[in-house]
Amino acid sequence: MVIDADVADPRSFPDRVNPAFDLEIERAAASLASMSVSGADVQDTALTEKMIDAMRTGGGEWLASLLAAAPSAAIARTLQRRMIAAWDEAVADGPAGVAAQLFALPIVIVAGKSSGSAPSLIEAVITEPERVRAILLEHAALAGNRNFALANALASADAIDLPRLPELLSWTHALDSSATQARSVEPAPIALSMEGAVHLRFLVGTALTAPRAPLFAESGVGAWGLPLARELARQLTARETSVLALPRAPKPPLVALQEGRAAQREVAAQLFASNAIRRLRSAVGEPAAVISAHRCPDTNGGGELRLSLSSAFDSRQAEGFRCPLFPGERASDVAAMLGALMRDCRVANVHVLPGVHPDHDPATGLTLLFKAELLEAEPRASLQ
Repeated sequence: MVIDADVADPRSFPDRVNPAFDLEIERAAASLASMSVSGADVQDTALTEKMIDAMRTGGGEWLASLLAAAPSAAIARTLQRRMIAAWDEAVADGPAGVAAQLFALPIVIVAGKSSGSAPSLIEAVITEPERVRAILLEHAALAGNRNFALANALASADAIDLPRLPELLSWTHALDSSATQARSVEPAPIALSMEGAVHLRFLVGTALTAPRAPLFAESGVGAWGLPLARELARQLTARETSVLALPRAPKPPLVALQEGRAAQREVAAQLFASNAIRRLRSAVGEPAAVISAHRCPDTNGGGELRLSLSSAFDSRQAEGFRCPLFPGERASDVAAMLGALMRDCRVANVHVLPGVHPDHDPATGLTLLFKAELLEAEPRASLQ
């Protein structure tokens, strides 16, 4: 039987707003509550101006702390939208007549090794960046712009996250002979294991454009996607390793970060589900799925969703996927992604549990994963 309930949000939001962010949180809340567009615009403009000032004056940590102080996911979404708008305004407000727009392509990388003698990591360095650039040029990946350059490294999410924004912004305003060279982009090595894993990296670049030129109007992956995926895999693959590169569309840093993290999570869920369902179907028959929300102190935000897969004919514990929740996301939207994945995998028996549940099973001490066939026989008390 499917339990008809919306999944709860298991994250822990601050009970009290840090006084240092009182004004900004109040403005975000007022924008959400405003009954008129003009009223919301007043609050949004004030927030945006404050964030632009932080980006210009080295306040990246302040921006990160402000987002962490959000008392709800809705407030966090409002702050994120203002930060994205602030970045766009700050980039456009450079030297007259020209702007250097910094962008990042999220690359989801599925990598593993086939033997113990294979390398333990990939250096995440693009040895032939001109070939990557040629693919993007050929297929007009940046709205036809040809004045761009790429770093030769695949960077981590930290390289384009909020604390780095002031430094990244300074690159866009240094319009000299090296303006289209991405600066200080460090490669983030990719660890390899026999099981394989899903990683997120970013290809960073800058493009010279007219101010506010719509370089990122295309939201999806264009004709460049497949040849770029093949080229990246070719340059990254070492002996006795396998690499699948899944690029996403180029975007400004904060948008690329949001879309990249969501894409990595979705691909990781797909990889887990396909492997687990295949094993269960070949061994014991059709699996059942449970989607549940859990308190989890060691995660960012203090909570996560879990997807558990099991069979009544298999006595072992359920197999589980731990699904992170990122700032500003609705837990129900992430649960819907997991539900859609189960439909795509033709899993008909899917339970969505109400309430928030513990991190560990009190009886075994193991990570708490639910088996669908035991839900009615052994009901579990939720935390709320």
